[in-house]
Amino acid sequence: MALIKAAVAHEFGAPLVIEDVDLRAPAGSEVEVTLDAVAICHSDISFAEGGWGGSLPAVYGHEAAGRITAKGPNAQGLAVGDPVVVTLIRACGACPSCSSGKPTVCETPYDGDKGPLKTADGGKLHQAMAAGAFAEKVVVEAAQVVKISETIPMPSASLIACGVITGVGAVVNAAGLRAGQDVVVIGAGGVGLNAIQGAHIAGARRIVAVDMSAEKLAIAAEFGATDGVLATDDKPWRAAKAAMGRGADAVIVTVGAAAAYDAAPRYLAGGGKVVMVGMPHTGAFSTYEPANFAAMGQALVGSKMGDVVIKRDIPWMVDLYEQGRLKLDELVSNTWSLDQINEAIADTKTGAARRNVIVFNR
Repeated sequence: MALIKAAVAHEFGAPLVIEDVDLRAPAGSEVEVTLDAVAICHSDISFAEGGWGGSLPAVYGHEAAGRITAKGPNAQGLAVGDPVVVTLIRACGACPSCSSGKPTVCETPYDGDKGPLKTADGGKLHQAMAAGAFAEKVVVEAAQVVKISETIPMPSASLIACGVITGVGAVVNAAGLRAGQDVVVIGAGGVGLNAIQGAHIAGARRIVAVDMSAEKLAIAAEFGATDGVLATDDKPWRAAKAAMGRGADAVIVTVGAAAAYDAAPRYLAGGGKVVMVGMPHTGAFSTYEPANFAAMGQALVGSKMGDVVIKRDIPWMVDLYEQGRLKLDELVSNTWSLDQINEAIADTKTGAARRNVIVFNR
Protein backbone atom coordinates (compact mmCIF):
# COMPACT_ATOMS: atom_id res chain seq x y z
CA MET A 1 0.00 0.00 0.00
CA ALA A 2 1.14 3.56 -0.77
CA LEU A 3 0.05 6.67 1.05
CA ILE A 4 -1.42 9.39 -1.18
CA LYS A 5 -3.34 12.61 -0.59
CA ALA A 6 -7.08 12.52 -1.29
CA ALA A 7 -10.17 14.62 -0.62
CA VAL A 8 -12.40 12.43 1.54
CA ALA A 9 -16.12 12.81 2.22
CA HIS A 10 -16.91 11.69 5.77
CA GLU A 11 -20.42 13.17 5.95
CA PHE A 12 -22.94 14.13 3.28
CA GLY A 13 -23.09 17.88 2.81
CA ALA A 14 -19.91 18.53 4.81
CA PRO A 15 -16.64 19.88 3.38
CA LEU A 16 -14.23 17.32 1.98
CA VAL A 17 -11.17 16.61 4.10
CA ILE A 18 -7.67 16.40 2.60
CA GLU A 19 -5.91 13.46 4.23
CA ASP A 20 -3.54 10.58 3.64
CA VAL A 21 -5.17 7.39 2.37
CA ASP A 22 -3.85 4.00 1.31
CA LEU A 23 -3.90 3.01 -2.35
CA ARG A 24 -2.89 -0.56 -3.14
CA ALA A 25 -0.84 -1.51 -6.19
CA PRO A 26 -2.66 -2.52 -9.39
CA ALA A 27 -3.53 -6.20 -9.72
CA GLY A 28 -4.82 -8.31 -12.60
CA SER A 29 -5.84 -6.04 -15.48
CA GLU A 30 -5.69 -2.84 -13.43
CA VAL A 31 -3.46 0.18 -13.96
CA GLU A 32 -2.24 2.89 -11.63
CA VAL A 33 -2.56 6.42 -12.98
CA THR A 34 -0.77 9.34 -11.37
CA LEU A 35 -3.14 12.21 -12.00
CA ASP A 36 -2.29 15.58 -13.47
CA ALA A 37 -5.85 16.92 -13.45
CA VAL A 38 -9.36 16.07 -12.26
CA ALA A 39 -12.40 18.18 -13.08
CA ILE A 40 -15.30 18.83 -10.74
CA CYS A 41 -18.54 17.49 -12.19
CA HIS A 42 -21.99 18.27 -10.79
CA SER A 43 -22.44 14.52 -10.29
CA ASP A 44 -19.60 14.56 -7.77
CA ILE A 45 -21.32 17.40 -5.94
CA SER A 46 -24.70 15.62 -5.93
CA PHE A 47 -23.12 12.48 -4.49
CA ALA A 48 -21.20 14.45 -1.87
CA GLU A 49 -24.42 16.21 -0.84
CA GLY A 50 -26.17 12.86 -0.42
CA GLY A 51 -28.52 13.46 -3.35
CA TRP A 52 -28.23 9.86 -4.53
CA GLY A 53 -27.18 8.12 -1.33
CA GLY A 54 -24.05 5.98 -1.25
CA SER A 55 -21.37 4.65 1.07
CA LEU A 56 -19.15 6.77 3.33
CA PRO A 57 -16.36 7.61 3.82
CA ALA A 58 -15.73 8.04 0.11
CA VAL A 59 -13.43 9.59 -2.44
CA TYR A 60 -15.37 11.13 -5.32
CA GLY A 61 -14.02 12.47 -8.63
CA HIS A 62 -14.32 10.73 -11.98
CA GLU A 63 -13.25 13.18 -14.72
CA ALA A 64 -9.48 12.79 -14.78
CA ALA A 65 -6.30 12.58 -16.82
CA GLY A 66 -2.74 11.60 -16.01
CA ARG A 67 -0.01 9.10 -16.79
CA ILE A 68 0.22 5.38 -16.17
CA THR A 69 2.81 4.71 -13.47
CA ALA A 70 2.23 1.00 -12.81
CA LYS A 71 0.37 -1.96 -14.36
CA GLY A 72 -1.11 -5.21 -13.22
CA PRO A 73 0.27 -8.35 -14.92
CA ASN A 74 -2.77 -8.72 -17.18
CA ALA A 75 -3.17 -5.09 -18.29
CA GLN A 76 -2.73 -4.95 -22.06
CA GLY A 77 -2.34 -2.27 -24.71
CA LEU A 78 -0.92 0.34 -22.35
CA ALA A 79 2.58 1.19 -21.13
CA VAL A 80 4.02 2.96 -18.14
CA GLY A 81 4.33 6.62 -19.07
CA ASP A 82 1.32 6.69 -21.40
CA PRO A 83 -0.88 9.80 -21.06
CA VAL A 84 -4.48 8.68 -20.51
CA VAL A 85 -8.00 9.83 -19.79
CA VAL A 86 -9.58 8.04 -16.81
CA THR A 87 -13.33 7.37 -16.99
CA LEU A 88 -15.90 5.88 -14.62
CA ILE A 89 -17.06 3.45 -17.31
CA ARG A 90 -16.04 0.13 -15.79
CA ALA A 91 -17.39 -2.34 -18.34
CA CYS A 92 -17.03 -6.09 -17.93
CA GLY A 93 -17.19 -6.70 -21.69
CA ALA A 94 -19.22 -9.89 -21.28
CA CYS A 95 -22.72 -9.05 -19.96
CA PRO A 96 -25.65 -8.58 -22.38
CA SER A 97 -25.30 -4.78 -22.34
CA CYS A 98 -21.56 -4.81 -23.00
CA SER A 99 -21.95 -7.51 -25.64
CA SER A 100 -24.52 -5.37 -27.48
CA GLY A 101 -22.26 -2.34 -27.57
CA LYS A 102 -23.65 -0.52 -24.53
CA PRO A 103 -20.82 -0.54 -21.98
CA THR A 104 -22.13 2.54 -20.15
CA VAL A 105 -24.94 0.40 -18.76
CA CYS A 106 -22.80 -2.64 -17.92
CA GLU A 107 -24.81 -5.07 -15.80
CA THR A 108 -21.88 -6.35 -13.71
CA PRO A 109 -21.95 -4.45 -10.40
CA TYR A 110 -18.87 -2.90 -8.85
CA ASP A 111 -18.49 -2.64 -5.08
CA GLY A 112 -16.44 0.47 -4.38
CA ASP A 113 -16.22 -0.51 -0.69
CA LYS A 114 -13.90 -3.34 -1.77
CA GLY A 115 -11.81 -1.30 -4.19
CA PRO A 116 -8.15 -0.29 -3.97
CA LEU A 117 -8.62 2.45 -1.35
CA LYS A 118 -8.33 2.20 2.43
CA THR A 119 -8.13 4.81 5.14
CA ALA A 120 -4.65 5.43 6.55
CA ASP A 121 -5.45 3.09 9.47
CA GLY A 122 -6.73 0.33 7.17
CA GLY A 123 -10.46 1.05 7.39
CA LYS A 124 -13.07 1.01 4.61
CA LEU A 125 -12.86 3.81 2.05
CA HIS A 126 -15.32 3.82 -0.83
CA GLN A 127 -13.94 4.31 -4.34
CA ALA A 128 -16.85 6.31 -5.72
CA MET A 129 -17.95 5.80 -9.32
CA ALA A 130 -15.19 3.20 -9.77
CA ALA A 131 -12.66 6.03 -9.95
CA GLY A 132 -12.07 7.94 -6.70
CA ALA A 133 -10.15 10.60 -8.60
CA PHE A 134 -10.12 13.46 -6.08
CA ALA A 135 -6.71 12.07 -5.23
CA GLU A 136 -3.11 12.12 -6.36
CA LYS A 137 -3.39 8.64 -7.90
CA VAL A 138 -6.04 6.11 -8.89
CA VAL A 139 -6.05 2.38 -9.53
CA VAL A 140 -8.68 1.39 -12.09
CA GLU A 141 -9.35 -1.28 -14.68
CA ALA A 142 -7.34 -0.80 -17.88
CA ALA A 143 -10.65 -0.84 -19.74
CA GLN A 144 -11.56 2.47 -18.04
CA VAL A 145 -8.70 4.43 -19.57
CA VAL A 146 -7.89 5.57 -23.08
CA LYS A 147 -4.47 6.63 -24.30
CA ILE A 148 -4.44 10.21 -25.60
CA SER A 149 -2.12 12.51 -27.51
CA GLU A 150 0.83 14.19 -25.83
CA THR A 151 -0.37 17.51 -27.28
CA ILE A 152 -3.48 17.94 -25.14
CA PRO A 153 -3.02 19.89 -21.89
CA MET A 154 -4.04 17.62 -19.02
CA PRO A 155 -6.71 20.00 -17.59
CA SER A 156 -8.40 20.01 -21.00
CA ALA A 157 -7.95 16.27 -21.45
CA SER A 158 -9.64 15.53 -18.12
CA LEU A 159 -12.89 17.02 -19.41
CA ILE A 160 -13.14 14.35 -22.09
CA ALA A 161 -13.66 11.71 -19.39
CA CYS A 162 -17.21 12.83 -18.62
CA GLY A 163 -18.49 16.26 -19.66
CA VAL A 164 -17.34 16.03 -23.26
CA ILE A 165 -18.30 12.44 -24.00
CA THR A 166 -21.62 12.90 -22.20
CA GLY A 167 -22.62 16.03 -24.10
CA VAL A 168 -21.29 15.14 -27.53
CA GLY A 169 -22.38 11.52 -27.19
CA ALA A 170 -25.93 12.48 -26.18
CA VAL A 171 -26.32 14.14 -29.56
CA VAL A 172 -24.34 11.80 -31.78
CA ASN A 173 -25.15 8.46 -30.14
CA ALA A 174 -28.37 8.82 -28.13
CA ALA A 175 -30.23 11.28 -30.35
CA GLY A 176 -28.68 9.91 -33.54
CA LEU A 177 -28.81 13.40 -35.00
CA ARG A 178 -28.59 13.72 -38.76
CA ALA A 179 -27.27 16.69 -40.71
CA GLY A 180 -29.98 19.31 -41.25
CA GLN A 181 -32.00 18.46 -38.16
CA ASP A 182 -32.83 20.91 -35.37
CA VAL A 183 -31.75 20.69 -31.74
CA VAL A 184 -32.67 22.37 -28.46
CA VAL A 185 -30.15 22.09 -25.62
CA ILE A 186 -31.60 22.92 -22.20
CA GLY A 187 -28.78 24.08 -19.95
CA ALA A 188 -25.62 25.81 -21.20
CA GLY A 189 -23.26 24.57 -18.50
CA GLY A 190 -20.32 22.23 -19.08
CA VAL A 191 -22.31 19.29 -20.47
CA GLY A 192 -24.69 21.57 -22.36
CA LEU A 193 -21.85 23.34 -24.17
CA ASN A 194 -20.57 19.95 -25.28
CA ALA A 195 -24.03 18.94 -26.50
CA ILE A 196 -24.03 22.17 -28.51
CA GLN A 197 -20.62 21.28 -29.91
CA GLY A 198 -21.87 17.79 -30.74
CA ALA A 199 -24.84 19.21 -32.61
CA HIS A 200 -22.58 21.55 -34.56
CA ILE A 201 -20.20 18.72 -35.44
CA ALA A 202 -23.15 16.54 -36.52
CA GLY A 203 -24.36 19.23 -38.93
CA ALA A 204 -27.48 20.49 -37.15
CA ARG A 205 -29.36 23.23 -38.99
CA ARG A 206 -30.46 25.16 -35.91
CA ILE A 207 -29.07 24.75 -32.40
CA VAL A 208 -31.12 26.59 -29.77
CA ALA A 209 -29.60 26.98 -26.32
CA VAL A 210 -31.99 27.48 -23.39
CA ASP A 211 -30.67 28.74 -20.06
CA MET A 212 -31.55 30.95 -17.11
CA SER A 213 -28.51 33.18 -17.75
CA ALA A 214 -28.03 35.60 -20.64
CA GLU A 215 -24.27 35.39 -20.04
CA LYS A 216 -24.35 31.62 -20.54
CA LEU A 217 -26.35 32.03 -23.73
CA ALA A 218 -23.63 34.33 -25.06
CA ILE A 219 -21.03 31.66 -24.27
CA ALA A 220 -23.25 29.03 -25.93
CA ALA A 221 -23.06 31.04 -29.15
CA GLU A 222 -19.25 30.77 -29.03
CA PHE A 223 -19.61 26.97 -28.92
CA GLY A 224 -21.97 26.76 -31.89
CA ALA A 225 -25.49 27.71 -30.76
CA THR A 226 -27.34 29.54 -33.53
CA ASP A 227 -29.97 30.95 -31.17
CA GLY A 228 -30.47 31.53 -27.46
CA VAL A 229 -33.64 31.60 -25.37
CA LEU A 230 -33.96 32.59 -21.73
CA ALA A 231 -35.65 29.86 -19.72
CA THR A 232 -37.13 32.60 -17.53
CA ASP A 233 -39.24 33.89 -20.45
CA ASP A 234 -42.93 33.09 -20.51
CA LYS A 235 -43.32 29.85 -22.48
CA PRO A 236 -39.74 29.81 -23.81
CA TRP A 237 -40.51 26.92 -26.17
CA ARG A 238 -42.45 29.38 -28.32
CA ALA A 239 -39.33 31.49 -28.88
CA ALA A 240 -37.32 28.35 -29.61
CA LYS A 241 -39.84 27.13 -32.17
CA ALA A 242 -39.93 30.58 -33.76
CA ALA A 243 -36.14 30.48 -34.15
CA MET A 244 -36.29 27.03 -35.76
CA GLY A 245 -39.50 27.59 -37.70
CA ARG A 246 -40.73 24.28 -36.26
CA GLY A 247 -40.24 21.99 -33.28
CA ALA A 248 -36.96 20.28 -32.52
CA ASP A 249 -35.93 16.84 -33.71
CA ALA A 250 -34.04 16.41 -30.44
CA VAL A 251 -34.18 18.16 -27.07
CA ILE A 252 -31.12 17.48 -24.93
CA VAL A 253 -31.78 18.13 -21.23
CA THR A 254 -28.43 18.62 -19.53
CA VAL A 255 -29.55 20.07 -16.19
CA GLY A 256 -30.60 18.02 -13.19
CA ALA A 257 -33.85 19.88 -12.59
CA ALA A 258 -37.28 18.26 -12.73
CA ALA A 259 -38.82 21.51 -14.01
CA ALA A 260 -36.59 21.35 -17.10
CA TYR A 261 -37.92 17.87 -17.82
CA ASP A 262 -41.50 19.05 -17.40
CA ALA A 263 -40.97 21.63 -20.14
CA ALA A 264 -38.77 19.62 -22.51
CA PRO A 265 -41.49 17.90 -24.62
CA ARG A 266 -43.00 21.28 -25.47
CA TYR A 267 -39.99 22.03 -27.68
CA LEU A 268 -40.40 18.87 -29.79
CA ALA A 269 -41.49 18.37 -33.38
CA GLY A 270 -43.52 15.32 -34.31
CA GLY A 271 -41.27 12.28 -34.26
CA GLY A 272 -38.73 14.06 -32.05
CA LYS A 273 -37.14 12.77 -28.88
CA VAL A 274 -36.15 14.16 -25.50
CA VAL A 275 -32.71 12.90 -24.47
CA MET A 276 -32.47 12.83 -20.68
CA VAL A 277 -28.92 13.58 -19.52
CA GLY A 278 -29.11 15.73 -16.37
CA MET A 279 -29.94 13.80 -13.20
CA PRO A 280 -32.24 15.35 -10.56
CA HIS A 281 -31.85 14.13 -7.00
CA THR A 282 -33.54 10.90 -5.99
CA GLY A 283 -37.24 11.49 -5.32
CA ALA A 284 -37.75 14.26 -7.90
CA PHE A 285 -40.58 13.63 -10.38
CA SER A 286 -41.82 15.01 -13.69
CA THR A 287 -45.26 14.50 -15.22
CA TYR A 288 -46.25 13.82 -18.85
CA GLU A 289 -49.33 12.99 -20.86
CA PRO A 290 -48.47 9.71 -22.58
CA ALA A 291 -51.14 10.19 -25.26
CA ASN A 292 -49.21 13.16 -26.62
CA PHE A 293 -46.10 11.04 -27.16
CA ALA A 294 -48.08 8.25 -28.79
CA ALA A 295 -50.04 10.57 -31.05
CA MET A 296 -46.96 12.46 -32.23
CA GLY A 297 -44.56 9.53 -32.43
CA GLN A 298 -42.28 11.16 -29.86
CA ALA A 299 -39.96 9.58 -27.32
CA LEU A 300 -38.18 10.04 -24.01
CA VAL A 301 -34.80 8.32 -23.83
CA GLY A 302 -32.17 8.30 -21.13
CA SER A 303 -28.51 8.72 -22.01
CA LYS A 304 -25.76 7.73 -19.58
CA MET A 305 -22.29 9.07 -20.38
CA GLY A 306 -23.37 9.79 -23.94
CA ASP A 307 -23.86 6.09 -24.70
CA VAL A 308 -20.19 6.04 -25.63
CA VAL A 309 -17.79 3.22 -26.33
CA ILE A 310 -14.68 4.93 -24.98
CA LYS A 311 -12.08 3.15 -27.14
CA ARG A 312 -14.14 4.10 -30.20
CA ASP A 313 -15.37 7.58 -29.33
CA ILE A 314 -12.60 9.26 -27.33
CA PRO A 315 -9.97 8.91 -30.10
CA TRP A 316 -12.09 10.72 -32.69
CA MET A 317 -12.93 13.45 -30.20
CA VAL A 318 -9.21 13.89 -29.50
CA ASP A 319 -8.61 14.11 -33.24
CA LEU A 320 -11.30 16.78 -33.61
CA TYR A 321 -9.62 18.76 -30.83
CA GLU A 322 -6.29 18.58 -32.62
CA GLN A 323 -7.99 19.81 -35.80
CA GLY A 324 -9.48 22.76 -33.91
CA ARG A 325 -13.03 21.47 -34.40
CA LEU A 326 -13.77 20.57 -30.75
CA LYS A 327 -13.19 23.16 -28.04
CA LEU A 328 -11.61 21.84 -24.84
CA ASP A 329 -9.26 24.53 -23.57
CA GLU A 330 -12.12 27.04 -23.61
CA LEU A 331 -14.16 24.83 -21.27
CA VAL A 332 -11.71 25.24 -18.38
CA SER A 333 -12.96 28.11 -16.22
CA ASN A 334 -10.24 27.95 -13.58
CA THR A 335 -7.64 25.63 -12.08
CA TRP A 336 -7.24 24.90 -8.38
CA SER A 337 -4.99 22.86 -6.10
CA LEU A 338 -6.32 19.82 -4.20
CA ASP A 339 -6.17 21.88 -1.00
CA GLN A 340 -8.63 24.31 -2.62
CA ILE A 341 -11.18 21.68 -3.61
CA ASN A 342 -13.94 22.96 -1.32
CA GLU A 343 -13.54 26.45 -2.75
CA ALA A 344 -13.64 25.00 -6.26
CA ILE A 345 -16.83 23.07 -5.43
CA ALA A 346 -18.45 26.22 -4.00
CA ASP A 347 -17.56 28.11 -7.17
CA THR A 348 -19.00 25.31 -9.31
CA LYS A 349 -22.26 25.42 -7.35
CA THR A 350 -22.77 29.08 -8.31
CA GLY A 351 -23.44 27.87 -11.85
CA ALA A 352 -21.03 30.39 -13.36
CA ALA A 353 -18.18 27.98 -14.12
CA ARG A 354 -17.97 25.88 -17.26
CA ARG A 355 -15.57 23.44 -15.55
CA ASN A 356 -13.31 23.91 -12.55
CA VAL A 357 -10.28 21.65 -12.61
CA ILE A 358 -8.02 20.45 -9.80
CA VAL A 359 -4.41 20.26 -10.99
CA PHE A 360 -1.50 18.45 -9.38
CA ASN A 361 1.73 20.35 -9.85
CA ARG A 362 4.66 17.94 -9.80
